[in-house]
Amino acid sequence: MAVLVGSSSTGKTRACWEAVQPLSALGWRLWHPFDPTRADAALADLHRVEPRTVVWLNDAQQYLGGDNGERIAAAVHRLLTDVSRSPVLVLGTLWPEYQNDYMALPRPETPDPHPQVRALLAGRVVTLPDRFDHIAIAKARALAGAGDRQLAHALQHTDSGRLTQFLAGAPELVRRYETADPPVRALLEVAMDARRLGAGLHLPVGFLERAVEDYLGDDEYDDLADNWLDQAFADVTSPVHGRLAPLRRVRPRPARRSSAKETALSHSYRLADYLEQHGRRNRARVCPPESFWQAAHDHLSAESLINLADAARIRHRFYWAEQLAQQAAHSGNTDAIARLAEIRRSNGSWKEADLLLQQAADAGSTAALVRLAALRYEAGHGEEAEVLALRAAEAGDARGLGRLAEICEIYGNREKAEDLAMRAAAAGDTGTLVRLAEMREMAGVTQGAERLGQLAAKAGDTTALVRLAAIRETGGRSARSEAQRLYQRAARVGNASALVRLAVEREKAGYRAEAEQLAWRAAQAGQSFALVRLAEMREAAGSHEEAEKLAQMAIEAGHRFALIRIGAIREAAGDLLGAERLFEQAAAAGNPTAVARLAEMKEAAGDPRAAERLARQAAETGNTSAASRLADLREAAGDQESAEKLAILSADAGDTSALARLAEMRALAGDPGGAARLAEQAAQRGNTTALMRLVDIRKAAGDQDGAEKLARIAADAGDTHAMASVAVMREMAGDRRQADNLARIAADAGNPSALARLAVLRAGLGDSASHDLAPWP
Repeated sequence: MAVLVGSSSTGKTRACWEAVQPLSALGWRLWHPFDPTRADAALADLHRVEPRTVVWLNDAQQYLGGDNGERIAAAVHRLLTDVSRSPVLVLGTLWPEYQNDYMALPRPETPDPHPQVRALLAGRVVTLPDRFDHIAIAKARALAGAGDRQLAHALQHTDSGRLTQFLAGAPELVRRYETADPPVRALLEVAMDARRLGAGLHLPVGFLERAVEDYLGDDEYDDLADNWLDQAFADVTSPVHGRLAPLRRVRPRPARRSSAKETALSHSYRLADYLEQHGRRNRARVCPPESFWQAAHDHLSAESLINLADAARIRHRFYWAEQLAQQAAHSGNTDAIARLAEIRRSNGSWKEADLLLQQAADAGSTAALVRLAALRYEAGHGEEAEVLALRAAEAGDARGLGRLAEICEIYGNREKAEDLAMRAAAAGDTGTLVRLAEMREMAGVTQGAERLGQLAAKAGDTTALVRLAAIRETGGRSARSEAQRLYQRAARVGNASALVRLAVEREKAGYRAEAEQLAWRAAQAGQSFALVRLAEMREAAGSHEEAEKLAQMAIEAGHRFALIRIGAIREAAGDLLGAERLFEQAAAAGNPTAVARLAEMKEAAGDPRAAERLARQAAETGNTSAASRLADLREAAGDQESAEKLAILSADAGDTSALARLAEMRALAGDPGGAARLAEQAAQRGNTTALMRLVDIRKAAGDQDGAEKLARIAADAGDTHAMASVAVMREMAGDRRQADNLARIAADAGNPSALARLAVLRAGLGDSASHDLAPWP
């Protein structure tokens, strides 16, 4: 399985398509789950996938996101681990923001929304750069010189390396939006807001027509022609490159219309992907106006309304959150009924919430069953909770069993916990066995922990054995011996982490051939680091040729940094020529870190011009690592002018981290003015990290005015956390009116933390004004 992650128009789908072409001649088939919806099709038929099938999960967020994402991830995992159905290939694409959402670890004591998705994606993500590096640019120039007119035109009109975006018409799309007449711009902003807040891909024409009204000012609305809407739709659907238009009209086939509400419409519109991403970045602080929520209520499907209800709630539009959830629930959508129940519960209507949850559960919502099970257990009705959890598991959702098992374990009812965990594993969730095993190991019940680990392994999940082994490695000699035994057991069934550990142990013991075999097995299972580790050990032992051979094997297995790590060992040992040769090999293969190491070596050798030349050449092709690293070195050496130039060079090529680091270095060196100036430059380019770090430093020093000034700059640059911080500062200074205003603006942008903080502060003072912090209808 491989999931390509990259921004819009970077060539993810095309790369996947080109990759599977040779498989057609070998008898492979391609299956794209699509009808009636992508998630429904995947859930219904993943178990039917046969050997030699490519499972095509383009726009994987439509499968892995939403309420069915965890079940689809579990089904894909079962497919990948079912030997009887191999070989299969699963290919997907994702935008970076979705990857970040899925891979983020939950905060303590909060639900984990994506454990199955996170486990599925681990080690299977391939990140695509958003621009061509110097090697790819050189190849593109060669193709252009050989007669490829499109490439030649793109190379002539862009110097940023973003060739795929130019070929896809992205710059022209943005220009059309930014220079559009008010009605056209308003239509596009409606579509941008709808997509960034969770509406479906296809936006009904009735929704767009109704929502656009409040996006126009009074004067703009008065100046509209009688046929303004027809003119706006004609303009916004006019293509810029071939068939690419800001809004593209789509006419769903009758069998594929997902809701009765949308079936009655003749057509819908889809926003261009690049404009969708542009809207996510540039309209993040904007809360849609009243006409948007009303249009959504009247025209969008239940699936869209559920997401928009969440967006409204986060932005403290509590009236619309409830109205949208209720409208979705009226359509019979069980997830919407469950969501409405949670809204009722948060409002204190517990009995009504329980009735709604029961209604959703009776209609088949496993999420409602899981929630009811937890509530029943907390109320002391354990048997009823177990019945509800079993109903959810029988319907394919084992989360309730897992949650009850962990609660039983915490309260000492281990026999019941183990029984529930086994039932969860039988329903496809082995994670509960793994978690119980860890809980028992940490509690000192080692035999019980190992038995659970073995049960998980029999169910196909060796994670517990490896985690128990890692815990035991920190103990005495006998515990470490037990750890080795567990690693061996996990390695026998192909656990990559166990294979890595055993390979290192065999290498230490002098069994190089055996270590190499284990490392290669680990690499084939997705852990190419095993080969790198052996290469490092052999380099340290003086076996340089063998180290290079293993490093090359690691690169072939997907580890880009193998040569760099060996080069670093040689550099530390004084073999500068050998290190430089390896860095040059890695740089020629397109590794940006290698260029930075070469520049660093030139700098250390007393040749700053050569170092800077390397940095500038790399930055011209989008590789900022060398410039960024040199900026750090020169700042530390006291050459502030040169450091700033290099940091700006890096920032202009898209990497503002050097400016942020220089700002913090200046602050720590006692230069607050220089620090603020650099942090402001970083913020102007979208990076407010340095400003907020300086805010913390000034607060700690007692400079509240200086801290607020910097936080305001960060807020003006779009940082909603900074805006929330300023709101709290204004509250502490007694300026409640401005605190309220800033907190509301932050909530409009999706960050309600300031409103919550102000409410807590005022409630602590016994102030009834705390109830005035949710003023929107």
